[in-house]
Amino acid sequence: MMQKEEVLAAALELPESSRADIADRLLQSLDTADQREIDALWAEEAESRIDAFDRGELEAISGPEVFASIKARRRA
Repeated sequence: MMQKEEVLAAALELPESSRADIADRLLQSLDTADQREIDALWAEEAESRIDAFDRGELEAISGPEVFASIKARRRA
């Protein structure tokens, strides 16, 4: 069996897209069932918010406005 240093050295010789794929698959292997459920719920929430925005039920707020609001709350 290869030692982790050997695996890392071999992986670093691969093209960038292959290294990205390996990194992604390694990170996915660390996901717990709880995290996958949380990710699915957040994806569902994001889709719901997009749909509400498309229907005109939500107003968009610019990034600078959001960050200004956060800074103001921190000062308060």
